[in-house]
Amino acid sequence: QVRLVENGGGLVQAGGTLGLSCAASIPFFELKDMAWYRQFPGKQRELVAAILSGGKTEYDDSVKGRFTIFRDNIKNTVDLQMNSLRPEDTAVYYCNTRSPWGKAGPAPWGQGTQVTVSS
Repeated sequence: QVRLVENGGGLVQAGGTLGLSCAASIPFFELKDMAWYRQFPGKQRELVAAILSGGKTEYDDSVKGRFTIFRDNIKNTVDLQMNSLRPEDTAVYYCNTRSPWGKAGPAPWGQGTQVTVSS
């Protein structure tokens, strides 16, 4: 059973930066396409950014130009660099395989990491 662990969240002022990191209990090449999601209070998780096994990246329009997703193959992590943070970015951030999912669904969700952006 694969385990996903997110870290790097915290409290930051508007306009600031944070770097998130996703670690897996197995090599990411076995999971292939990966993504970061976020969940606002009372809402469903939504896709923020994805990185395909071939290296292509995808971003939600709300974060284009501000967030960057990348792989660190040495550390076996999938990272999310967040710049120019806004209060509306405040959410719990999760990593998982890229949607849409097949019948197997996503990997088990980790605990997520809280990102709070103050005005």
